[in-house]
Amino acid sequence: MSYSLGTITYNIAKDWDLDTILKRLEALKIPGVELRTSHKHGVELTLSPTERREVRKKFEDSPVDLAGMGSAFEYHAADPAEVRRNIEGTKAYVRLAHDIGSPGVKVRPNGVPKGEDLDVAFRRIGMALNEVGKDAQDYGVEIRVEVHGAITSDVPNLAKIIAYADQPNVYVCWNSNPGDVKNGSVRENFALVAKKIREVHLRDLTDESYPWVELFRLLDGIGYSGYTLAEIPESPDPMRVLAYFRSLWLAQCQLARVR
Repeated sequence: MSYSLGTITYNIAKDWDLDTILKRLEALKIPGVELRTSHKHGVELTLSPTERREVRKKFEDSPVDLAGMGSAFEYHAADPAEVRRNIEGTKAYVRLAHDIGSPGVKVRPNGVPKGEDLDVAFRRIGMALNEVGKDAQDYGVEIRVEVHGAITSDVPNLAKIIAYADQPNVYVCWNSNPGDVKNGSVRENFALVAKKIREVHLRDLTDESYPWVELFRLLDGIGYSGYTLAEIPESPDPMRVLAYFRSLWLAQCQLARVR
């Protein structure tokens, strides 16, 4: 298995500044982080060129990798002006990612407008992704679409959106949603987007309703070499929780190797 463990700042590390993130994750032997926008790390569009270089240098000097940037840009709105605002915001965020050395930017659909024909909404989201994917390719940054939102988090629907995007630089962020599971397995839904998976969000590994070992085996089967990132709630003792999460992750990896 060649994938690695990381965490998202949402929400377990949302109150840590960047120096704290790097110091604590190094101590925990967690080698990757996705910086979700709006958190205390402060890595945002407002950073000056000098500040962006400083962020990049901090990661270069740390054993902790910047696994990706987590934006909240979304393209499902019926209002064209709102969609355009999110497209242009994504482009600006891509430039930030490029400047600080992030390999990708996570975006999302967040449902569809009430009463709208689903195919119309999926096509609109896909066309927006096509545009931002082309733009990001010029900067060496991947667009990673989170399996997210009512209706759009159904993997067959997300697969349709990705097909409408029809862009080689638009990928999928697997989100480990309960709806992935069908008859105790995620294999069927996983297969719909397997070739596009570039990032993985993990939920609480103590949730036995989700087939974690199967997921890890499926990731191994496609040669996934990216990060599997803890997306877990905040805690009054985040270091202990993340230490336990790492132990559970290692145990799941070991189980996945047993055939």
